[in-house]
Amino acid sequence: MYSFKNDYSEGAHPRILQRLFETNLKQFEGYGKDIYTQQAVELIKKKIGRDDVDVHFLTGGTQTNLTVISAFLRSYEAAVAVASGHILVHETGAIEATGHKIISIEGRDGKLTSEEIEAVLKVHIDEHMVKPKLVYISNSTEIGTLYKKNELVKISKFCRNNNLILYLDGARLGSALCSSENDLTLNQLANLVDAFYIGGTKNGALFGEALVICNNSLKEDFRYHMKQRGALLAKGWLLGIQFKELFQDNLFFDLAAHANKMAVLLREKLKDLGFSFLIYSPTNQIFPIMPKRLIDELQQKYLFYLWEKIDDNYSAIRLVTSWATKMEAVEAFVRDIKALL
Repeated sequence: MYSFKNDYSEGAHPRILQRLFETNLKQFEGYGKDIYTQQAVELIKKKIGRDDVDVHFLTGGTQTNLTVISAFLRSYEAAVAVASGHILVHETGAIEATGHKIISIEGRDGKLTSEEIEAVLKVHIDEHMVKPKLVYISNSTEIGTLYKKNELVKISKFCRNNNLILYLDGARLGSALCSSENDLTLNQLANLVDAFYIGGTKNGALFGEALVICNNSLKEDFRYHMKQRGALLAKGWLLGIQFKELFQDNLFFDLAAHANKMAVLLREKLKDLGFSFLIYSPTNQIFPIMPKRLIDELQQKYLFYLWEKIDDNYSAIRLVTSWATKMEAVEAFVRDIKALL
């Protein structure tokens, strides 16, 4: 069984494993106070092009989201997210469990607009309702789409004019930044949002996310929040070593570019076979629409998600490529489809 189910089915890039092995019997200061973590912080700041940001390492995306949102909001304040957003659909009510409501917006192509956020503000007008305070977006989105620079600039300007916190989930930020259709730099992103994270779990690391806090008003005592939420890893150097390896050269971006390349190859080959797609995605997730009979046959040999039922005979599936996906795996998948057709 070969998996196109997600981009974290494999372990880690060999360079990371080698570095972890080489440092395995060394002793380090705990809780991110080690030299490797400090070096990783400086490398990320250099890549971003700003020295005035705070960088924290956490183990996973859900943990990062709930720690960030619960830290940034008062008890009566709420987050705003698109209906397909990860915090709404795939985090088991983690944000709500911290005491914060998520206000859902239908959106389009997995994205929010400033007009939709404004409509929420016009409804939540007094103390009898939760107060919208944080806008949650992701790039790439849950369905592989991208925020272009002009879209993010407009949302950022609206949030700042209305005293809203703009937070970006970057679980697949590498794929977004390395897409051929991306027009945002890491520096521009940091200047437009109040906080974001750089996903390592889905881009070559064993585990780990690098949270970047750009807004000075949100930085104070954040490590206290991390500790309270179980997010301050005792063996913090395991995160620092991985992110140092990813960012000491272009490895992080090379791995993301490879994942995108394999997705483009897969999409074009399926397109040539006459398949249509639920949505156009320029990153490492694609959503071809296939007949149920073909899906059933493919599931005997491949793992992937059934994403959306189209009708009684057709459904959209999700295929995800990763930093470790080999061209041979893509070609074998396409050959099997041809044989079944």
